[in-house]
Amino acid sequence: MTIAEQLPPDPEARAPRNLVPPALALPDVLPTDRLTERAVPKPELRAELRAIPNVANVFTTAGALAQSFGVVAAAAAINTWWSYGAAFVLMGRGHAVLNILAHEAAHRLLFTNRTANDLVGRFLLGYPTFQPTLAYRRGHFAHHKDEMGPADPDNSLYSGYPVPPDSWRRKLTRDATGRSAVKVMGGLVKAVRGGSTEARQVIATHAVMIGLCVVTGRPLAYVVWLGSWSTLWRVINRLRAIAEHGGMERSRDRRETTHVIRQSRLARYWMVPYNTGWHLAHHVDMGVPWRKLPQLHDELVAAGWVTPDIEYPSYRAFWRAATSGAPTPPAT
Repeated sequence: MTIAEQLPPDPEARAPRNLVPPALALPDVLPTDRLTERAVPKPELRAELRAIPNVANVFTTAGALAQSFGVVAAAAAINTWWSYGAAFVLMGRGHAVLNILAHEAAHRLLFTNRTANDLVGRFLLGYPTFQPTLAYRRGHFAHHKDEMGPADPDNSLYSGYPVPPDSWRRKLTRDATGRSAVKVMGGLVKAVRGGSTEARQVIATHAVMIGLCVVTGRPLAYVVWLGSWSTLWRVINRLRAIAEHGGMERSRDRRETTHVIRQSRLARYWMVPYNTGWHLAHHVDMGVPWRKLPQLHDELVAAGWVTPDIEYPSYRAFWRAATSGAPTPPAT
């Protein structure tokens, strides 16, 4: 399942305009002694950045499970209206941490052992939040190979920006009210009927989760899990996805395919955990694990390839530009 399938494009999407930085904001400073002409780290630096910290990622994965399964389990143990309400809100982040680490596993960057990487990435991280990880990997690699190109499965999601404010409100309303989630579920059911083994594994995972909630006398725990995924997570997912590539264009220069947005602690907590907000660095070298993305970003800045002229000062500043109805340059 691609991001585009998770976030159905607006039928009212406007025509071809974009949020690509002007050419004058994209200095030609590469290659350097540390970066190639495509901004990819050269071998010595690349080896340093690409090291996968297995032990640290065990603790990272445990933390993600505590912030998702643990939150709902705590609410079920307390078993009051306010505990379930708090869990509903916190699970917006809970689904974010599961999805982002499942994305890390899809890139085979969670553990060096591929079997462990895929088992954890699929059954503990991806499937509980309705991400068919193997199918996602195929589509996502196509996205990385040629962002906004004809084979990019997410192209329709990112095109058409900036959009008018009323169109943006309609998108977010569909997400917040569960209508987008219904479409995602429809795609999953269609895949099951089509014989997809992975889609059936996703359904089986949720059947086990429902069974555990019923057996322990806490069916509301699953209602909270599903309800937050169907509403809060859908909004968070769209906000993040559009901030990554909305209104950009196909190009060999990834500064024209991927936005640069300054990372605040609040945004990193709720919406872009595990450094996923350093997204240009991720697209420059998708083999760099999440812990090293800020370091790679700093290398791009030090080389003069990423400048303040292409950086939005906040996600709010980006969304204002993306929903103005007319192209707006980044604020410096």
